Amino acid sequence: MSAPRIVDAGIVDAGIVVAGLRKRYGATLALDGMSFTVRPGLVTGFVGPNGAGKSTTMRVILGLDAVDEGTALIEGRPYRALRHPLCHLGSLLDAAALHPGRSGRNHLLWLAHSQGLPARRVDQMLEQVGLAPAARRRAGGYSLGMRQRLGIAAALLGDPPIVMLDEPFNGMDPDGIIWMRGFLRSLAAQGRAVLVSSHLMSEVQDTADHLVVVGHGRAIADAGVVELIAAASGSRVTLRTTAGEHAMRVLGPAGATVVGTGRDTVTVAGLPADRIVALLSAGAVPFSEVSAHRASLEDVYLGLTRDAVEFRAATPMQVAR
Repeated sequence: MSAPRIVDAGIVDAGIVVAGLRKRYGATLALDGMSFTVRPGLVTGFVGPNGAGKSTTMRVILGLDAVDEGTALIEGRPYRALRHPLCHLGSLLDAAALHPGRSGRNHLLWLAHSQGLPARRVDQMLEQVGLAPAARRRAGGYSLGMRQRLGIAAALLGDPPIVMLDEPFNGMDPDGIIWMRGFLRSLAAQGRAVLVSSHLMSEVQDTADHLVVVGHGRAIADAGVVELIAAASGSRVTLRTTAGEHAMRVLGPAGATVVGTGRDTVTVAGLPADRIVALLSAGAVPFSEVSAHRASLEDVYLGLTRDAVEFRAATPMQVAR
């Protein structure tokens, strides 16, 4: 008999629902009310500084760590209640977690057997992740990128509706990164719920639909990537001009805040683009571009986590000689 689903008010009976997780290791509070949802059909980026609680949260989702408070549910059930968990949630937390003496194919066969899956599924996944030519080589001799592919093949063995990957871009060469982007988007396009933890903001921006930013053991932002970037971009305007000081003198008295951001680039806040163009033209200020400023996901991340970074290196000027 399958375990009953746990459904509370506001809990979605699909994807992953993390609600109010609290976890303490001695004097360290690792999770402080962590809550978010990973929904079907979306790639959800899971980002935050080192020590923010990402790894602990993923271990809790997989039932590897117990919590002091809160719940982590997969399709409405805790992981430990899933009879064949790989058919519900496929995960990759550590690409090195394999027996180095086994071939890549035998590693997957062992996992498939534990879940009642046929051997043909192993060969299908090896082909899909590009490891078929190396399937009978010892996994201990695989590069990090190959181990990542093997781990992803393992995560997809049971054709799960939910996939959770920790730093899947690590060790990938440029071709592998491009493949990974498309692969993750294709999983979401198939209706799967996909959670991806990464420190590479450029890859998250190119891949994720939704973002959960964490710091100090809790979610500090939980919104769509487009929405977050739009909020960070605000109503600022990027101006390209060889006469930055002249532009400041013209725009400042009109109520604009003008900040130099490059040799020939300034950012203007407080005035719409058409008003800026009119003032520059009237003031005979040369310019080659006036466009809406677009923040990067890295800008968003740095702004949100500024107070959540536990370890911060000195700038080059501060390094002792």
